[in-house]
Amino acid sequence: MRVVALVAGLLFCLGAVVDAFQTIILPRRPTGRFRITRLFYIVTWVPWAAVARRIRNRKLREMAYSTYGPGSLLFLLMLWALLLVSGFGLLLFALGTPFADAMAAPSALGRLRTDLYVSGTTLFTLGLGDVVPRSLAARALIVCESGTGLGFVALVIGYVPVLYGAFSRREVSVALLDARAGSPPTSVELLRRHSFAGGQETLVVLLIEWERWSAELLESHVSYPILCYYRSQHDNQSWLSALTAILDSCALLISLAPGAASRQAQLTFAMARHALVDLGHVFQLDKKVARWIVRGGVDRLPPPNFQQLCAAMLQANLRLCGDPEAPARLHALRALYEPQAQALADYLALTLPAWIPEPFSKDQWKTVEAVRSQAASILQGSVVSDQAEAVRLHRDEQH
Repeated sequence: MRVVALVAGLLFCLGAVVDAFQTIILPRRPTGRFRITRLFYIVTWVPWAAVARRIRNRKLREMAYSTYGPGSLLFLLMLWALLLVSGFGLLLFALGTPFADAMAAPSALGRLRTDLYVSGTTLFTLGLGDVVPRSLAARALIVCESGTGLGFVALVIGYVPVLYGAFSRREVSVALLDARAGSPPTSVELLRRHSFAGGQETLVVLLIEWERWSAELLESHVSYPILCYYRSQHDNQSWLSALTAILDSCALLISLAPGAASRQAQLTFAMARHALVDLGHVFQLDKKVARWIVRGGVDRLPPPNFQQLCAAMLQANLRLCGDPEAPARLHALRALYEPQAQALADYLALTLPAWIPEPFSKDQWKTVEAVRSQAASILQGSVVSDQAEAVRLHRDEQH
C-alpha cells in the first residue's frame, strides 16, 4: 500500500511540476502526447465545443465559446494545485502519516485524510500548526512543499499578466483592421480601400506591420496555445479571420501586381503562413489538413464568386482576369494556407472570412465614408453655385 502511494505521489508531483514548467516557463512548444495540459484541453474543449455548437442563439453561442479560454485557465491552475496536494499527501501517507493529530481516525482512510489536510495547508502556506510532524522526513517534505507552494503562487501571479498582455497586443491590430478591411475583414475590401493616390505606399506599411504581428503571434501563441481559445471582444472579428484576410490579400498582390507592394506581400505571406502552419502543429491538426487536401473542403472562392472578384479588383485598379496566368498563381498560393486555416477554424469553431464582402455589411469606415461623400457633394455643389453666380454677375456687367 505504501509503495503504491509512494509511486503515485511521485508521479503526481513530478507530473504537475514538469507540466507547469513546460506550459509557463519553457519558451518553446513542448513535446509529448501525454502532457497534462494537452490532455486537459482535449478532454475539456471537445465536449465544450460540442455543447456550444448546439446553442441556436448566436450571441449565447459566442458567449459560451468566449468563456472557455479564461475558464480553462482557472481550471488548469486548479488541476495543478490538486495534483500537488494529492501527490504530497500520498508521499506523507507512504511515510506512515507521521503526525500528531487528535482528530485522526485509526483507519487508513482517516490517516489519508490527515495527510491530505496537512498537504493542502502546507501548499497554500496557511501554517495552522494544528497537526505536528513527528519525523525528520515529514518535516523535510513539508518544507519542500512550502517552497513549491510559494513558487506555484508566484508563477500564477506572473503568468496571468503575460497572457493578457499578449492577448491585448493581438487584439489591437485586429481591431485596427476593421477600418482597413471591413468587418469581417476581406481581401477585396482591403485592396479597394487602398486604391487612392498614394495607397500603395500605405499598403506596404500595413503589410510590414502585419508581418511583425504574425511573428509576434507565432512566438506568443506557440508558447501559450491557450491564447488561441481567447475570442475577440467584438462581433465579426477574430485573430484567425484577420490572419486569413491578410494571407488572401497577399496572395492577390503576389498574383497580380508587380512592384513594392508585391515584394512586401511575399514577405508578409511567408511569415503569416509560417504562423498558421505551426499553430496547426501545436493542436495536432496534420491529419485534418491532409484530409482537407485529399477530399477538399468548403471552396471559399467558387467560380461565380471569382467573376465578382475580377470586377471588384477593377475598382482597386488591379486586373485579375486580364492575365491568363493569374488565376493559376492565385490557386497555387491558396493551396499553401487554406487547408491549415480551415482545419484551425473547424477545431476552434471560428469562421473564415469571405473573399468578397457582403453587399449590405456595415462598419465604421463605411459610416465615415458616407458622411465624407455627402460633405464632398455639398461642397462641390457650393463651388458650382459660386461659379454660376460669378458668370451671371459677369453677364450683368456686360449688359
